[in-house]
Amino acid sequence: MRTSIKLGGYALGLVAVFGAALGVGNLVGDPAPVAGGAAPAHPAPAVGVPGGLQVSQDGYRLVPASRELATGAPAQFAFRVLGPDGQPVTRYTATHEKDLHLIVVRRDLSGFQHVHPTLAADGTWSIPLRAGAPGQYRVFADFQPAGRDSGLTLGVDVPAAGLYRPVAVPAPAPVAAVDGYQVTLAGALVPGTSSKLTLTVTRAGQPVTDLQPYLGAYGHLVALRDGDLAYLHVHPDEASTDPGPAITFYAEVPSTGTYRLYLDFKHGDTVRTAEFTAAAGTGAAAAAPPPPPPPTTVTTRASPAAPPRRPRQGRGRASALRRRVDQGLPRRSRAKGRALISKPRPYALDRRPKP
Repeated sequence: MRTSIKLGGYALGLVAVFGAALGVGNLVGDPAPVAGGAAPAHPAPAVGVPGGLQVSQDGYRLVPASRELATGAPAQFAFRVLGPDGQPVTRYTATHEKDLHLIVVRRDLSGFQHVHPTLAADGTWSIPLRAGAPGQYRVFADFQPAGRDSGLTLGVDVPAAGLYRPVAVPAPAPVAAVDGYQVTLAGALVPGTSSKLTLTVTRAGQPVTDLQPYLGAYGHLVALRDGDLAYLHVHPDEASTDPGPAITFYAEVPSTGTYRLYLDFKHGDTVRTAEFTAAAGTGAAAAAPPPPPPPTTVTTRASPAAPPRRPRQGRGRASALRRRVDQGLPRRSRAKGRALISKPRPYALDRRPKP
């Protein structure tokens, strides 16, 4: 009976406590939202992400109509750029004399192509295209929509069917050869800065001083990062007006690593591409091995001196017996007496007096 009364009182107490809390909550009301604490309805765009790594950015999306590249005869490759309203973009601001630059390269950085497709009235871009070899390709669209202050570079993977044979990225080298021309690269890529790169074109050992303008300059440079194919910003030196042999660019690389550079230059009414491999942030200081660790001193504690060995029990007594035997026996009997004393006894002597 008493237990039931106690449980009932405890339940009434809980009801009273919760009722009071509910009343206080109604008086206070809902908490005011904290400025900046609410989660955004859409994730914020990535900050500082190099171009070409995303298929969509700032509401613009690259949508290929062709799902693969041809490896035999050239086939029509088509795509569209959709705007934030979901409609195809039909108006662009020209950059380097073109509304859109299309870059096609295999994932191992081979088979580079820089082409300029044709825009239809419905916003579809198209161009006859042929992959140099089977494999997975990255297609970059570099453009600037009309009314936008800056350009965009979107990328998408497109396969080319067939047996894929990977090609290793060439080792870094300052000289590239193409169709009898030699192009020398001078300058170092430094992450986080605008790195000056100068490319000098020669032919048969003589400088080429009559380069033809191409895309508003005497050369066009594309830089891709090995591993993820990040598309980097490269700007020509507008102060340079000489038609060769040197062409100067400023490249911005975001990190250390290996980069592939593709220089398009025009001479004799033909556009050629010189390819380089360059390493960023791998100078002598970065390549030097770390200093060896300081020598380690090992301290050992001296072992305590061993206590002096105690003479075996009975040794002193045996010596005394030998002296007594030597004194009481003739010379020829002394050896026999010593042998008897030194011989171990199998039992202890009973020194108790006999009854």
